[in-house]
Amino acid sequence: MSEQYNAQEVEERIRSFWDKEKIYKFDSKSKKKVFSIDTPPPTVSGKMHMGHAFANSQQDFIARYKRMRGFNVLQPFGTDDNGLPTKLLIESLKKVDSAKMPRKNFVKLVLETLEKELRPQYIKDWKRLGISCDFDVFYTTINNHCQRISQKSFIDLYKNGRQYRKEAAAMYCPKCQTAISQVECEDKEKQSFFNDVVFKVDNKDLVIATTRPELLPACVAVFYHPEDKRYKKLKGKKAKVPLFDFEVPILEDEKADPEKGTGIVMCCTFGDSTDAEWQKAHNLPIKEAIDKKGNMTEIAGEYKDMSIEDAREKIIKDLKEKKLLVKQEPITHLVNVHERCGTAIEFIHSKQWFVKYLDLRDKMLKWGKELNWFPPHMRSRYNNWVKGLQWDWCISRQLPYGIPFPVWYCSECDEVIIADEKNLPVDPIEDKPPVKKCPKCGCEKFIPEKDIINTWATSSLTPTIVKELFKGTKVYDYLVKNPMDLRPQGPDIITFWLFNTVVKSQLHFNMNPWKDCFINGWMLDSKGKKMSKSKGNIIEPQEMIKKYSADALRFMSASSKLGEDLPFPEKDVITGKKFITKLWNASRFVFMNLKGYDGKKARKLEKIDELFLKKLNNLVGLCTESFEGYGFSRSKLETEKFFWHMFCDNYLEIVKKRIYNETGERKLSAQYTLYKSLLVILKLIAPIMPFVTEEIYQMYYKKFEKIKSIHICEWPKIEDCMESYENLGFPNKSPLLKEGHPTLDSEKFDLFLDILSRVRQAKSDAKKSMKAEIKLSLPSKDLDKLGEMIKDLKDVVNAKEIKEGKFRVEFV
Repeated sequence: MSEQYNAQEVEERIRSFWDKEKIYKFDSKSKKKVFSIDTPPPTVSGKMHMGHAFANSQQDFIARYKRMRGFNVLQPFGTDDNGLPTKLLIESLKKVDSAKMPRKNFVKLVLETLEKELRPQYIKDWKRLGISCDFDVFYTTINNHCQRISQKSFIDLYKNGRQYRKEAAAMYCPKCQTAISQVECEDKEKQSFFNDVVFKVDNKDLVIATTRPELLPACVAVFYHPEDKRYKKLKGKKAKVPLFDFEVPILEDEKADPEKGTGIVMCCTFGDSTDAEWQKAHNLPIKEAIDKKGNMTEIAGEYKDMSIEDAREKIIKDLKEKKLLVKQEPITHLVNVHERCGTAIEFIHSKQWFVKYLDLRDKMLKWGKELNWFPPHMRSRYNNWVKGLQWDWCISRQLPYGIPFPVWYCSECDEVIIADEKNLPVDPIEDKPPVKKCPKCGCEKFIPEKDIINTWATSSLTPTIVKELFKGTKVYDYLVKNPMDLRPQGPDIITFWLFNTVVKSQLHFNMNPWKDCFINGWMLDSKGKKMSKSKGNIIEPQEMIKKYSADALRFMSASSKLGEDLPFPEKDVITGKKFITKLWNASRFVFMNLKGYDGKKARKLEKIDELFLKKLNNLVGLCTESFEGYGFSRSKLETEKFFWHMFCDNYLEIVKKRIYNETGERKLSAQYTLYKSLLVILKLIAPIMPFVTEEIYQMYYKKFEKIKSIHICEWPKIEDCMESYENLGFPNKSPLLKEGHPTLDSEKFDLFLDILSRVRQAKSDAKKSMKAEIKLSLPSKDLDKLGEMIKDLKDVVNAKEIKEGKFRVEFV
């Protein structure tokens, strides 16, 4: 082994070795038990960001552990390159406006850019991080395979009465110019004003507070609470709308809040979700004051074609001039905005496609309860989302790029014509419908659907997308009949991806899509703030890998418990680099002293070696139990502590003289213990630091272990002789751990280390070298406990003699 570990050279070479040897291949013919992971398909944004590096490393720790536990691990790799995010990215990269291009040309540009420029670098970043996906099990959410599955899902739900098209109020983003669903909205605090505006009732003033005076031309009613005595006398009367001089009915409804504003509220189609609900409940007329571009419509009169902001400013000015604005009160309130661009949403009235699921809320809660959540408290986010649902799922988007709806409409009667499944995928704009005449009216002209299916309606099918890649293989039946084992993902998309995947799986297959939900935390900047380009606090994982290595970056990712946010700790990456250096140097020492050793066990282990291996065995039990509960951070922490303190600081020093100076069984015992303990430590840290562990394994252990990679070696076995569960930190008995002898042997080993520590401290206090020769006195009870370990104690402390007496260190 070279004196220095060259991470850049080693990691590049090891990546090539893994690719060439197909180390992480999912074997569709294997009889091994499958462990399947519904891996998140990242949005193709040009390159991997730190959030990806953090979360996907944590996911990979589990995949590597399960592979070493003997599972046939299915960890596919997909990319999400469908819909609005990709449209915006390509427009920005290529400096084009999709609205000014033929749709066909824009789609071609997107696909070519993805294929030739973006996706190859993206995959390279993932491999550089050491992610152990089978990159041959690959999909993109825009390829024909995914389009076929997405369109078939739509058709199946349509036939089952769960997919419907309706002219109704839909949430709309004026900036992105597309309908959006409830899940794509978020609340954002904005500064505004409560404007007390004067309506007239029988020529008397009626003051109504509103934050949106630009919606006055769309006012269709005025509401007050049925128990609000201030307005009871107005029941059945009409109010005249200021500036526009038309009258609207005054009605009662319990949703009107007596404590908000003046306690009486105008209803405009469509100002917010309450307005939309009132319109339905009271069968009110539909008036649209804002168009799809975010400009005022014809009903706004002189304000027509103004932007929302300009119209608001002008209307307020006109109200003031006509003394119809009583007062303005500044407020900070929550506004529904599109999470993608931060634009305040509007409601438009148009035909959209919906998935019917509001009637399933009780079942949704039950489905969520049946999943295993890691950490458990993340289920509350799922529950809160379900309980707060107000709308069926709108899945149609008015975009030029994405998966088309497999639908045409009769030009006469608007009958829906669905594509023939055997022809999927189809593009209605390019392809002809499966019938020549409308089955309802006989018309021969059809209108293709131009909207596309929302990307989340496709992403929510990732378990099916992956399983269908194996159609025709031996493993296919198992995959389609069983949930996948694990869904790893971030907390921010529980309401997007996790929830919708559960719903789709239940609607299509009557089962949950997976058994376990693994929710990682956020990677924040060093000050605990969310990283963003606008803040200038982006930390590039590529730079960290170049500076410190992929293993060091992964080491940092293992420092955080599952579900915990982590302010970027560069010191942990540096610690990871130091760990690599120490592991390399310790391995060099071990291998130099294993010359001539053939891997065989000594006939009799020295007591200190036996007790050290028992300590190591306890570590194996703890790490195994931790990984089984996705507690990779504890496994990493305990292995790190054991390696530095037990192995390097103590055991290597204890056996040095025996290794250097002795022959026969005592030396063989030390060599066996060194061989086994280093190999076990390498295996325990291998899921987290795959490159350096592979390099060390290849340089020495491979010729003895006969397995081509450490990552397909067997995870260390837990021997029968374990400490008690309580001492290991597990109060409840686990089927993984076999309870053995309590702590007698452990006490002996701890006594040995305690004496060694005290002698070292005495030498340090006396400013003597650790190699200084001494005479050591120990109480008789300690001498009895140490027994045959006295010889190793003399060697490690360099004692000329050890005699009975009160603890004392004398320098010779």
